[in-house]
Amino acid sequence: MERDPFEEYYRQLEPSKREKGNAWNTAIGLQAVDGLKTSEYLKDTAIRNIEGEISFEEAQELLNTYYEHKPEKDDNRTEEADKVSARIAAVLSEKAFTFTPNQYLSIHKRLFNGIFDHAGTIRDYNVTKKEWVLDGDTVTYGSALDLKETLEYDLSVEREFSYKGLDIDEVIKHLARFVSNLWQIHVFKEGNTRTTAVFLLNI
Repeated sequence: MERDPFEEYYRQLEPSKREKGNAWNTAIGLQAVDGLKTSEYLKDTAIRNIEGEISFEEAQELLNTYYEHKPEKDDNRTEEADKVSARIAAVLSEKAFTFTPNQYLSIHKRLFNGIFDHAGTIRDYNVTKKEWVLDGDTVTYGSALDLKETLEYDLSVEREFSYKGLDIDEVIKHLARFVSNLWQIHVFKEGNTRTTAVFLLNI
């Protein structure tokens, strides 16, 4: 019998309950980092996905339908938190990733498509923002003129960095510096923290 030329390629297996549970827990936690709260409906939907009753795609469709027919609109961004949580859980459960600027932009687009009109788009003006995690203080973000080049530079430097011979404390220190630099570029108008976290978790 002739050898199957495609045997080395196989369809990605469905994540385990533990993997899906971790993905959902992380996704919901990342909303809290931005001061957002998810709904009970989202938690019930997540459990159905973890138990294998519905897929990630079906979970997202259920959330879309739920908010389309919800009589009262929320003003505390719960819809955003729910939809982005489902998308983060799906992305974290995939085994496909490239360490590139395009992947970074793609993650933002996937998480915020239909939520922000600038999903996946590099901001074109300078920003300043009071950060609650800094007790209302701000930081200097990247200049709008250099965002693409700065993103490419930071990722290329990290791609070339060797972790060989580093102990765990040195690895953590280096990663913390890399992630804080990546976040401080603030490539997008909104959604930088969640995008950066998902990018890091996929590495």
